[in-house]
Amino acid sequence: MSEAGASELGFVTARGTPRRIGRTLGEAGREAVHGVLLHESYWHAVTDPAHAGAVRVMADNLRALFPPIWEEMQGLAEGLGLPPEQVVAWNCRGDLMSNVPDGCTTVQIPGATGMIGHNEDGLPGFRGHAFIAEIAPDDGPALMASCYPGSIPGHTFGANAAGMAQAVNNLRLRGVAPRLPRMGLSRAVLACETLDDALALLAAHNASGGFHMTLAQAGDARMMSVEFGGGVCSARQIEAPAVHANHALHMGDRAAGQIVTASSRDRQARATQLIAGGVTDPLRILRDTGGAGLPIHRSAPDDPDHENTLATALLRMDNSSVEWRLHDQTSERPVIEGRWPRS
Repeated sequence: MSEAGASELGFVTARGTPRRIGRTLGEAGREAVHGVLLHESYWHAVTDPAHAGAVRVMADNLRALFPPIWEEMQGLAEGLGLPPEQVVAWNCRGDLMSNVPDGCTTVQIPGATGMIGHNEDGLPGFRGHAFIAEIAPDDGPALMASCYPGSIPGHTFGANAAGMAQAVNNLRLRGVAPRLPRMGLSRAVLACETLDDALALLAAHNASGGFHMTLAQAGDARMMSVEFGGGVCSARQIEAPAVHANHALHMGDRAAGQIVTASSRDRQARATQLIAGGVTDPLRILRDTGGAGLPIHRSAPDDPDHENTLATALLRMDNSSVEWRLHDQTSERPVIEGRWPRS
């Protein structure tokens, strides 16, 4: 992995056991969590003791089904210097609450050489504190992932050394009785060796809050759109250039009561309009600020969802490798680049 120049995106290397990896990521995000996140109303709402019972159910099931991810979360709490129950609750935020500040837009360009473009939109206060982690676990494939301070990897964008590429969007589903944290499931996807393994995992485990994933793998011609949560999983192959914002498009009745914010509606409409007009350059779409509504690229201090674009990822999959080019909020050129397998 290489860094092309000064960047708002930090870079962290973590390796070893899951607990050691989590501790490293916690230490990397500790200053921002204590300086920014602990003062946010979302943090206090999610960590309210009223959620303790639901958090305990998800924690017990995560520990039983995915022990390495549970250990990583415990190490994260140690590195952050915070009570584990609060860190676990924060990593269950989208399961506990329908409307949390996790936005994003994903552009899907299938083909022999597929492209996934992704705007990672999050709390504006995390600008300059989000980071890219290169992780080498003792067991399982190495991975690259975008990380927020205080959160385990896997719920933003990432890729692993098995050639898997992942981009994740928040779905604001209502009426969920969660049994597993969606962020634990998305972290588990980044440990999968094949696209079929990832699809099977989400088909088997989806009693969680809502996520949308775009998944692809080097050497596999498929690009998949997967919406899951609330006990439902809908997976569709992307056959033509498309886009996905923060509301379910093919989940059926389970999405009937979802929250569709004005920003998500407008980003979906504007990106669809651009694609229909022949624009297939993901970066051009993701940096767009035109259209009649709220913009795709978000930098307004008064964003109605309290989110700004913190990073933009371009993930490219061909027959033998997955490559990434990462931009921060304003960079014209990539600030971090890499690929697997490495040359």
